Amino acid sequence: MVEIAVKYIESVTGARGVAGNGERLCRGVFIDSRLVEPDGIFVAFAGERVDGNDYAERALEAGAGAVVLTREPTEDERAVATRHGAAIFVTDDPEEFLLRLAQGYRARLRSTVIAVTGSIGKTTTKDILAATLSKRYRVHATAGNYNNLIGMPLTILSAPKDTQVMVLEMGMDGPGQIERMSRCAQPAYAVITKIGTSHVGMLGSRENIARAKAEVLAGMPASSVNFEGSHTALMLSGEDDFTPYIIENFARPAGVDVVLCGMSADDDVSARNIELDATGCASFDIMLENGSQYRTGLSIPGRPAVQNALFAAAIAQRMGVPQYEIDEAFHELKITGHRQELRGAPCGARLIDDCYNASPESMAAGLDLLSSLPAAGDRVAVLGEMGELGEESERLHGLVGAYAAAKKLDLLICVGGPHAEAIARSARLMGMSAESIFCVPTPEAALERWGSTLAAGDLVLVKGSHAVGLERFVEGVMGDAR
Repeated sequence: MVEIAVKYIESVTGARGVAGNGERLCRGVFIDSRLVEPDGIFVAFAGERVDGNDYAERALEAGAGAVVLTREPTEDERAVATRHGAAIFVTDDPEEFLLRLAQGYRARLRSTVIAVTGSIGKTTTKDILAATLSKRYRVHATAGNYNNLIGMPLTILSAPKDTQVMVLEMGMDGPGQIERMSRCAQPAYAVITKIGTSHVGMLGSRENIARAKAEVLAGMPASSVNFEGSHTALMLSGEDDFTPYIIENFARPAGVDVVLCGMSADDDVSARNIELDATGCASFDIMLENGSQYRTGLSIPGRPAVQNALFAAAIAQRMGVPQYEIDEAFHELKITGHRQELRGAPCGARLIDDCYNASPESMAAGLDLLSSLPAAGDRVAVLGEMGELGEESERLHGLVGAYAAAKKLDLLICVGGPHAEAIARSARLMGMSAESIFCVPTPEAALERWGSTLAAGDLVLVKGSHAVGLERFVEGVMGDAR
């Protein structure tokens, strides 16, 4: 993790030092005062419900080497800092403080950075990349949902000094954010998984989403060469209709090579002859840039995982990971929880736990998986509302309902408010029996009504926006057991 003397913090970050011992060495960065370790740097954020500045004294008493506030310190805080030999800094922008500190630390690390962004599949791609590259390198990757202007720099700052590869997920909810992250991280490789409709409510159109995702190029050097002697590159999906737009308007002007990954023989890295087994895991023929071709398979379910694996294989091959290690990694994958995770419930039903988040595209992918897996009993979809779709929300929820109706489900349970009703209404209009469609306001209501009716052989997709809280339905059906 980052180590920095107090006397250098001001010059690196621009924060104003108001007290402290300049020779004290600080280690690690924390934004939760309860987690502060001795000599750590505590950065206070003023949130809507909690003001981190109010916990500066707690952090100092816990042994923090420095605290970073967004206001002037009180006399009591100064006194506690003096007593413990700690420093106090003041900044107007704690996000920028983290980004600058992380950029300084990243510049000292001899690491290849890989940035992963896109509308869907970011976390799965990040997980596959980390697992594959770990076969050959010491890898540090984004944990959980640390993919924003706070979480990404914290990920960099927590990297061990001997890290060889960092895999950083970059999310956003507005323009300019990924550019700031990219300039901080300075990636050698980047992946844009797909341009979907997530955040269309905030950005207005898929074109604007593509522009925001293409900001990942901002910190990438043009035509650079990595430590294996291979040119760095941007990985794009050959299946995405916005790929030509990104190439022409962003990648080519930036002088960054593009590698197309997809299902066509014309793509630079491709998959063909895809087959799903009884657990939904894919096997396929993969063709790499160097011309090697072999049969491989994934230990995680879903056809979309093949596309994510192609991105990982493309980068791994460019970084010198041999074919057999890529194949080994693909067969040993473990994915972040609540993402197309196939789980056996005590009642004998199988759950496709995909409730971490949802967009129209990932809803369709989940329904595809539900319809493709064998089921001796009923096929059930528990679908929650999707967020951040703005004026398109009614229409896009309706499209999900229409798609669900085409999958010949035995039961459709829509969870939430008016947008859940839009899913149900569209499913009815498209011919699904009204007796098989239900709307409930909460996951608890769904669990109370149907949790005890699930039986052996049933296959249940659970998917919705994180805000809906469908993990509570999953936990109830599973009896809180993993």
